[in-house]
Amino acid sequence: MDGQAGNAPWYRAARVHIQAYDPSWPVRYAEEAELLTRTLRGAVVAVEHIGSTSVPGLAAKPVIDILAAVRDFDDFPTVADLLRGIGYTYTPESEADDASRRVFRKGPDDRTALRTHHLHVTEHRSHYWRRLVAFRDHLRAHPAEAAAYLRLKRDLADRHAADPGRYTRDKRDFVREVERKAGV
Repeated sequence: MDGQAGNAPWYRAARVHIQAYDPSWPVRYAEEAELLTRTLRGAVVAVEHIGSTSVPGLAAKPVIDILAAVRDFDDFPTVADLLRGIGYTYTPESEADDASRRVFRKGPDDRTALRTHHLHVTEHRSHYWRRLVAFRDHLRAHPAEAAAYLRLKRDLADRHAADPGRYTRDKRDFVREVERKAGV
């Protein structure tokens, strides 16, 4: 894993595990989106279900990925405090590759256990926002590309189960190509 936590002697990331599509994922997203919208009140502009759990039929790590847009980061400390109050932990080390987002995780305190939710916070209509939504929408609209992505993910999970950072890095070329096709 990249960043400070990945280099700390106490840190060992959860293993990569891909599981069959679970029809409860959209329900879990909707429940969390409602909680986020209620908690963040006027600070949040939009919330979207992203990542593999947002693509019907696609196997994935069983972590609900959520994208939340704020008007700007001027009041980020307040947003972070509100998110902490509903169980999210701010993980700035996850932002090393893209400073236009803030990343939070929700789930067990034991960082070797798989989290339940992964929250990306960015400014509304930012390039980051457009990239993640376009990637999701492209996979939803192109089942053959979603199937190719799944093959890649399974192969990488087999090879890098103990190294989630490598798993993620090795998906980047595929993700960037899909984003290009999606016009981002």
